[in-house]
Amino acid sequence: MTRTRTAIFGVAGLVAVTALSSALLATPGSGVLSSTVVARGAFADPTDIKFKVDTTGQEVIHAPNAQQTVVQQIVIGPGGHTGWHSHPGPVVVVVRAGALSFYSSEDPACTRRTYLAGEAFIDRGQGHVHIARNESTTDNLELWATYFDVPPPPPANNFRTDAPSPGNCPF
Repeated sequence: MTRTRTAIFGVAGLVAVTALSSALLATPGSGVLSSTVVARGAFADPTDIKFKVDTTGQEVIHAPNAQQTVVQQIVIGPGGHTGWHSHPGPVVVVVRAGALSFYSSEDPACTRRTYLAGEAFIDRGQGHVHIARNESTTDNLELWATYFDVPPPPPANNFRTDAPSPGNCPF
């Protein structure tokens, strides 16, 4: 009985340490001037969302029985960034002002993809870890993000999960 209890407490302790260390290694944003949630709503009817994106081959992003949608305006000051993070579902991003530098955790070369004011792109979400940076030294970056397939709150910011740096970029 004592060994079983010790093993249970040992496993519980290991789980707690792992969760705490992940939180401590997360890379929160810096220089984010505002991140206003403009609207949030649940789909009135069952909704199946699919995006097909052609870049280096067709990527299909599928969110069956999508839950809630969240719209957010984000302003990042010069030199600021979102921190490494992921989303539960796909995200449509519109760059309203400035230039957004996007880096993926899956790219071993840490290649920058730049999106300019007036351009839009889709982040597939579903655990894809990435960072958005404002590499300007003078101009703010403003973007509008529409998050799909967000579970109902709590917490209210459940459309984003901070992540540790994947180690493929020097920042």
